[in-house]
Amino acid sequence: MANLPQFEPPRFIAIEGPIRVGKTSLARILADRLHGEHLRDVEDNPFLEGFYKEKAGAGFQAQFYFLLHRFKQLRALDLSSTASRTVISDYLFEKDKIFAYLNLGDAELQLYEQYFELLAEQVPIPDLVIYLQAKPETLKKRISKKNVPFEHRISDEYLEAVVRAYEHFFFHYKSSNLLVVETSEIDFVDRNEDLRELLERLNQPVKGTQYFLPLGSATAD
Repeated sequence: MANLPQFEPPRFIAIEGPIRVGKTSLARILADRLHGEHLRDVEDNPFLEGFYKEKAGAGFQAQFYFLLHRFKQLRALDLSSTASRTVISDYLFEKDKIFAYLNLGDAELQLYEQYFELLAEQVPIPDLVIYLQAKPETLKKRISKKNVPFEHRISDEYLEAVVRAYEHFFFHYKSSNLLVVETSEIDFVDRNEDLRELLERLNQPVKGTQYFLPLGSATAD
């Protein structure tokens, strides 16, 4: 297994991508390898099930719950030069707007944006973002395998819209160094070779926007 790192590593790493792409799994692995803190996104948003059931107002409520919870988590981090820890987050604060634009009406979005801009100024920016990509059909299989009841209400159209929104967002992303990893044909959780190659890539600096595709992915099961 590769040992991280061989250079001065980023101290704040955020992992992003659409639902069931593997964000939390990779964050947990990297936190273990780097002896860092795993900062987990909220999993018990009380308004999320209502949103998937298309309950009136639930989208706005769910979005604000995520926004405030993420803000409180990130605002509490100590990333000063004297802090020795590494933080691996399985979300990026800026991505909150991806779902706001997908899910909120015009009046809701106008109010949301005022709060977002105010809060975004107060949270730290990651040194490195790892964006995990996957095709919608791959995500559908992973959603089915995970078997979270209300996630089965996610329509194909909505899932495809989320994937497109992520692609658009990260195509224009310039706030920090960015490593784009296509995961449709790899499995870094259950296939050690895929994980080893990814860890070896993270042994090297990422400057600007760079892309990574494991060598064995073309022939992966």
